[in-house]
This record gives sequence, structure tokens and C-alpha cells, in this order.
Amino acid sequence: MDSIADFITRIRNASFVKHISLEVAFSKMKMDITEVLFKNGYILSYKVDDQKKMIKIILKYYKKKYPIFHNIIRISKPGLRIYCKYKKIPRVLNGLGIAIISTSVGVITDKEARKKKIGGEVLCYVH
Repeated sequence: MDSIADFITRIRNASFVKHISLEVAFSKMKMDITEVLFKNGYILSYKVDDQKKMIKIILKYYKKKYPIFHNIIRISKPGLRIYCKYKKIPRVLNGLGIAIISTSVGVITDKEARKKKIGGEVLCYVH
């Protein structure tokens, strides 16, 4: 089972039904993706519960009604990994969204990867 796809689906579903928060099982990759979403303003906050090994994510809404992101899509899957060189990293909605990329320096956005001139595995698109 793809735990990253499950994580992304939980976030997408929780935002569509306007939940305030959600909890997901902890993993390093999920934590890195959560940090990228937080730094780019897609979630309000997050907290790691070490005892339960869970990440609690507080979702962000526009005017308390509309989710900040319209869609979050898993790109690279266990059956078909998608890698890009930094010159070929896709732009999401012509720069309005972000692509989350796993690189040798960690999980970063497409803009940071282009700036640092490094490629990697395209994990998901957020817009």
C-alpha cells in the first residue's frame, strides 16, 4: 500500500468536507511533505504527537468556507516512479501551484529545486 497516496487522500478528503483538523500516522516523508505545505501556506499548523506517533494537521480555509488548495494529486507512485532533471521540472498551473519534489537535499518545492539546480522524484502537485 502507498502510504503517501493515503496521506494525500486524507488531506484532500478532510478539506472537501471542511474538517478543521486531521491525524495521520507519522513517517519522515509525511512529516517533510507537511512542512512544505506549511511553509507554502496550504495548512494552518501541524503538531507531532510522539506518544501516539501521529501528525495532527490543522487545515486552512479562505473565509472559513473554501479550502486553500483545490486539489492535491499524487504523481510518482510505487509502480511508476517519476523523476525529473531540474530543467524539466513541471510548472503547476503556470506557477500558481507547487510541485513537491524529493531530492538529495530533502523534500522541497519545484521553485526551490530550480533555484538550487537539482532534480528528483516528483511526489505530488498542489493547486
